[in-house]
Amino acid sequence: MNILQVLFKTSIGKKVLMAVTGLIMVGFIVGHLIGNLQLFAPPEKINAYAHFLEGLGPALWAIRAFLLLTLALHVWMAIQLTLENKAARPKDYTSQQTLRASYASRTMRLSGFIVLAFLIYHLLHFTVRIEGFGTYPHTTLLDGTPVRDVHSMMVFGFQNVWISLFYIISVGLLSWHLSHGLVSMFQTIGLQSRAWSNFLSKLAVLFSILYFLGNAAIPGAVLAGVVKIENPEVAGYVCPAKCAVCEAKKAKT
Repeated sequence: MNILQVLFKTSIGKKVLMAVTGLIMVGFIVGHLIGNLQLFAPPEKINAYAHFLEGLGPALWAIRAFLLLTLALHVWMAIQLTLENKAARPKDYTSQQTLRASYASRTMRLSGFIVLAFLIYHLLHFTVRIEGFGTYPHTTLLDGTPVRDVHSMMVFGFQNVWISLFYIISVGLLSWHLSHGLVSMFQTIGLQSRAWSNFLSKLAVLFSILYFLGNAAIPGAVLAGVVKIENPEVAGYVCPAKCAVCEAKKAKT
């Protein structure tokens, strides 16, 4: 039996794939959060970061394709393992296991599918930008380079209360998903020994809470008015300092 057969045909192999793809996704969401937290810095920061990513060209789409494949594998392995577990366990045993399982573990599938729906919407909203999901305004960096104004786009998006609430709820479910998923990953790769079990469980919960708070802070800051649009060229923006650019625009009108 070759390595592919072991990974895709055996329960152990599927669990390993679940753990590996889960670890990759965790790395991605942490990096994604760090990038998004630049919204709290001057607009130049996140706009330059987004411009750098766009400058990767085909490499960026290759990375996106790899991440989508990773996500698809993770979901597929989860479905396969769930079906195998149901088929292998007697009804009474399954009921006992459900009673002992944590609430997070019993809602893994539901939270996972809701998070998947959120990811699709999130991509449509901020990455693909199809009709009805908004378009980017433009600005320039300090060196004069024309770029998409990602800062203004994010603020625009999160000024919608319903979008912000959907984002916060979805990130909350993802964090809930992580609180159990990380423990399962530790167990699969052999780190969850008796000595480490309690510590790793608390570490997973702490990570999930911090991840949620970091993400929720972004729409929360926009709704609270802490983070505002700073591009004077964006329609509807009112400059509190009455700068020369804004005054010139008023004079033209």
